[in-house]
Amino acid sequence: MSTGAITEQSQALMRALAAVERVILGKPAQVRLCMACLLARGHLLIEDVPGVGKTTLAHALAHLLGLSWQRVQFTSDLLPADIIGVSVFDRGTQQFHFKRGPLFTQLLLADEVNRASPRTQSALLEAMEERQVSVDLTTFRLPEPFFVVATQNPHEQRGTFALPESQLDRFLMRVSLGYPDAASERRLLQGDEPREQLAQMAAALDPAAILGMQQTVRQVHRSAPLLDYVQRLVEHSRTRSDLKLGLSPRAALGLLRAAQAHAFIASRDTVLPEDVQAVLPAVVAHRLERREAAPGASPNLAQELIRAVPVPI
Repeated sequence: MSTGAITEQSQALMRALAAVERVILGKPAQVRLCMACLLARGHLLIEDVPGVGKTTLAHALAHLLGLSWQRVQFTSDLLPADIIGVSVFDRGTQQFHFKRGPLFTQLLLADEVNRASPRTQSALLEAMEERQVSVDLTTFRLPEPFFVVATQNPHEQRGTFALPESQLDRFLMRVSLGYPDAASERRLLQGDEPREQLAQMAAALDPAAILGMQQTVRQVHRSAPLLDYVQRLVEHSRTRSDLKLGLSPRAALGLLRAAQAHAFIASRDTVLPEDVQAVLPAVVAHRLERREAAPGASPNLAQELIRAVPVPI
């Protein structure tokens, strides 16, 4: 793999990122984390209050990257068949035919995923993991690339159908957009409505280009000391008595893949510790939780890990 190939692909990616940032104002770090999540072949959880642009972000990524997309509003009465699809009997042929649900798209926005029943959540998360679904003994592959962007309201995450730790672990990253800064909000008020602006913009990439980038990301070099650093971060999370759970092997692999994607976006062919540190907060945000909130304890567990584990020389 040549540095030139990475540079050429990442330059195309930077143009796409710049286009997304013209729609999602004042959130360049979050936009890049979302892109790193996609390029690492992960799935994204956005936890934030309503109205800060979660749906617009998903729409912007799909439109500007040339991906097909569907939005599903998750509710308590949503059934697995509502997202996967259902077999329909054709009287003419006297056979059942599978009618594909909204899951069969390249980018799926699962809005308020914690409102759905555990059965429906499990159907979605199984498809995320396997990238295929089985109906009536027939296996159907999902489109490539396949990227799930799920949202949940933080005020409802302790509700009846909150995602358990084992299912949260299926998401590579969790990010929050937050409210815009004053300058970005003024630009928003003075400009066109983001959806209208997005409709006038052409796609900057296409699915084939995204798949090529995903393959390149897997080839970004990670040295033995870098792998040691990732392992030490993970091991430290597992040995802390104040945490309910440490990072799983899936989380360790996801952290490495996300760091490779971050390095790729920066046009580098080698992962640096800085790449690991940049993606670590989003990778551990939904995975690490204290047993008890100690007085004066920092809410930022990722920074505690970074400070506790020395960077390899």
